[in-house]
Amino acid sequence: MSRPPFARIAGTLALAVAAGALAQALGLPLPWMLGPLFATAALSMAGVPLAAAPLLRNLGQWVIGVALGLYFTPEVLRTIASLMPALVAGVAWALVMGYAFYRLLWATAGRPTGGGRATAFFAAAIGGASEMAVLAERHGARVDRVAAAHSLRVLLVVSLIPFGLQAVGLRGLDATPPAVSGVDALGLVVLVAATLAGVMAARALRLPNAWVLGALAVTIALAASGRAGSALPPGASEAGQLCIGVALGTRFSPAFAREAPGWLGTVALGTLAMIAASAAFAWLLARLAGLHPATVLLGTSPGGIAEMCITAKVLQLGVPVVTAFHVIRYVAVLLLTGPLYGWIERRAAREA
Repeated sequence: MSRPPFARIAGTLALAVAAGALAQALGLPLPWMLGPLFATAALSMAGVPLAAAPLLRNLGQWVIGVALGLYFTPEVLRTIASLMPALVAGVAWALVMGYAFYRLLWATAGRPTGGGRATAFFAAAIGGASEMAVLAERHGARVDRVAAAHSLRVLLVVSLIPFGLQAVGLRGLDATPPAVSGVDALGLVVLVAATLAGVMAARALRLPNAWVLGALAVTIALAASGRAGSALPPGASEAGQLCIGVALGTRFSPAFAREAPGWLGTVALGTLAMIAASAAFAWLLARLAGLHPATVLLGTSPGGIAEMCITAKVLQLGVPVVTAFHVIRYVAVLLLTGPLYGWIERRAAREA
């Protein structure tokens, strides 16, 4: 496939900046992510030839990884260690949600459309979209439907939860300060070089989501050791949000809404049910763990790691705790999804 032309990328970015500025003027939550996301998704589905550069998407993920890692001071790490039972409960909740969602898709949309058990299972898993698509292809599933399901799920979660939290006035309840707040030129050079080296190491090891996790791991190490010599410059977080929003929005195409409306309708209903169930689970787990329910909701909702952690950062709702929930869940789901599907296939074969 040829690379998208520069003019389309530049035009898409100009549109995203305008949409972000408008969303900010309207007082929307996460304006620099949701504004570009809504604008690019709507125009892409209308057939406007937008384009997202992979490099900009990767840089956006790197910015988010660094920005989140700066919150992990030694005190925060000790707090997170004491919350390990809650973090494990978050992993179990993600697996339960994914299995229930799979049963819904298989019963109502998987069989009639011929998507197959693998398609329903990997479309329902609460994990990274690209990683689940790779596993789906390995097991002979419909990769297009798996990708569409994850895109729609993340779109709904990213849209509804920030609006809901802002509507009820839940923001600034756990404003954990980062390890460093000022910008130092030399410290920034060291931070950029070290985190990019972490990204390259993660890519060399073929780790998933290397631009987020590689930058996050190195920044956590620097912040925890007191060697994070600089914060990111003003506007960097907003630029990262914009790149993430554009990357999500341009996934949608004119064929997205037309193809398998029954499948997408079931995905939408299942996602709404998971958001409601996650709110109830967050309330219960928050009482047991001594956390705020909004923080736990962001940590256990069926959204993506970058999007939910950005939400926590912008709304100041326990950034390091939300990040810990998602990183641990991300790794656990990635490791367990394949074996769980193998168990389900063997069970189905025995029943047949």
